Amino acid sequence: MNRSSNPAFRDELFCDSECNGTGTPMTIRGTIDKTLFLLFIVVASAAVAWTSLPHSVPLILGAVVGAFVVGFLTSFRTALSPFTAPVFAILEGIFLGAFSGWMNTLWPGIVVQAVALTFCVFFLILLIFRARLIRVTEKFKLIVMGALGAIALLTIANIVLTFFGMPLTFINEGGWPGVAFSLVVVFIASLCLVLDFDYIEKSVEYGLPRRNEWYASFTLIVTLVWMYLEILRLLVKLRESVPGSGS
Repeated sequence: MNRSSNPAFRDELFCDSECNGTGTPMTIRGTIDKTLFLLFIVVASAAVAWTSLPHSVPLILGAVVGAFVVGFLTSFRTALSPFTAPVFAILEGIFLGAFSGWMNTLWPGIVVQAVALTFCVFFLILLIFRARLIRVTEKFKLIVMGALGAIALLTIANIVLTFFGMPLTFINEGGWPGVAFSLVVVFIASLCLVLDFDYIEKSVEYGLPRRNEWYASFTLIVTLVWMYLEILRLLVKLRESVPGSGS
């Protein structure tokens, strides 16, 4: 059975469809429509947070915690995704708007660059996937999952070491080692998109219920938000690494 890099996708979903064989099946078009709808919610709520509630640390932290709770609930109660996915999109938009407004104050113009690069990477990966230039084999999935595990372990280690005054500087600070690390993370995020596209395609092939269009859209939003944040961090490191490029 196929697996995705996104923990929200689980084989039990396929079991539901194969064992019961009931309900209207999901479609690619339906998934695209719902993804665009969730993106609209993210952008709209981000615009409100950017203009009305900029630089608000409590807002950023509250939105992050709320998005994590709702995202966790959506991942393990997929039947709730038609209701929780829009709520998640609102919370993510609030976080992105407030955080991006703060970053744009520090680094003018950097948010527009990050958004443009995020969607360029998204459509490039989509074209590569549709052209079958990358084969999603079990080995490919294991490599991506292993890379994700390594990134997670490095992030956790950095958090722990920071408490002892010994952070892994290349993760968050500028300099070419930091730039190289961020490039690797962005590359892994793009590979996660490949796995998500493949899993959505398989979901349609197996005839999952239509409600999973919301679930599939939710997972794409999760990956896109992660990619945007990593590209934003990469651009910050690049500006810090090039003399005279800061604000």
